[in-house]
Amino acid sequence: MIYGYVIAALWLAWAAYWFISAAGVKPVVQSESWQSRVAYSAPLWVAVVLLVARRLPWPLTASLFARTDATAVVGIFLTAIGLGFAVWARVVLAGNWSAEVTVKRDHELIQSGPYALARHPIYTGLSLAFLAAFVAIGEWRALIAAVIAIASFVYKLSIEERLMRETFGQAYDVYAERVKALVPFII
Repeated sequence: MIYGYVIAALWLAWAAYWFISAAGVKPVVQSESWQSRVAYSAPLWVAVVLLVARRLPWPLTASLFARTDATAVVGIFLTAIGLGFAVWARVVLAGNWSAEVTVKRDHELIQSGPYALARHPIYTGLSLAFLAAFVAIGEWRALIAAVIAIASFVYKLSIEERLMRETFGQAYDVYAERVKALVPFII
């Protein structure tokens, strides 16, 4: 039971940082439509509900493997790494960050820090954190939540890719040839 509280505390600390650091970002010059935002954010909320709701119908709460202290510790460790990687990316992105797909005034193409490893390191870190929750929980609901979240991130990054190519042109193409989108050195 304590492991669940530790994972929840990690996510809450991440959310608090995310909320606080949203202040002071650059003004938006171009933004996606609300329909586009709903298309990836609604599934993310479903994933979150699947992770935090404890009273779901039996097939969703059925275990896929035995939960042990070892799986819980691995889940905690991977959650911390994933959320830490996302925070690192957010710090490096600084004022260019936005919760929705936007172009900011004086938008910069960041290629350092975690952006030298993945073009979308925030999604890399959050994907790892969702997978870590599955390792810690071991139930169908957590696996489904991870799949939904990762699919949502992949969809959102495809929108971002298009906008970054429009904004930065050849510079983004060169960057995309050198750095993988989501999983460093792989995808």
